[in-house]
Amino acid sequence: MSQIYKLPLVLEPQPEGGYTVTCPLLPELITEGDSIQEALNNANDALAAIVEGLATLGKPLPSVLQPAKDNTPIWVETVLAVT
Repeated sequence: MSQIYKLPLVLEPQPEGGYTVTCPLLPELITEGDSIQEALNNANDALAAIVEGLATLGKPLPSVLQPAKDNTPIWVETVLAVT
């Protein structure tokens, strides 16, 4: 079963195209993608790798990285493209 985490992400457009994704609260989370959707998917994969790596090392999650509580509303600010 997947776990939901709520984190702010910054998607910075790159001159050569695509986006770099960082998280102001979790500096270890850095990735990129050719499109916004790919960048967000890669951010999800990067977060999974961070959580797995911490578990493997026996380290706790950073205090900013706590699972969202079940059955509570989640505010999501995102981007949508309409053509």
